[in-house]
Amino acid sequence: MEILITTDPLDERVIAARVADPGAGAVVTFAGVVRNHFEGRAVVAVEYEAYRPMAENELREIAEEAGRRHGATGIAVHHRIGRLTVGEASVVIAVSAPHRAEAFAACREVIDRLKQTVPIWKREVFADGAEWR
Repeated sequence: MEILITTDPLDERVIAARVADPGAGAVVTFAGVVRNHFEGRAVVAVEYEAYRPMAENELREIAEEAGRRHGATGIAVHHRIGRLTVGEASVVIAVSAPHRAEAFAACREVIDRLKQTVPIWKREVFADGAEWR
């Protein structure tokens, strides 16, 4: 299990390698990236902030629960904070499991719960202003 909140760019291959396991028949990765639009407005950047101690604890709990529920052999969750531009990864989740269905299910559970409960906030920077979400 690896949880990281960082200002450094995220590399999906490096993060996927962190969960490699000889007993795993599947490694699933998910990357959430900054898109160039939101609700019809042009996005130029997204700024992320987090309350790190609480966010890391919550991410660890989510990953442990999803791992147990779906039989994952490894989970890594890396989230960036700071200012990101269009195309940059804001979050990468990698899950290894004996089979693909379990790996996909655990990965989806982690991202869905992360978006709901982890104290990480984003400010969408539009061409015509900015908003916290």
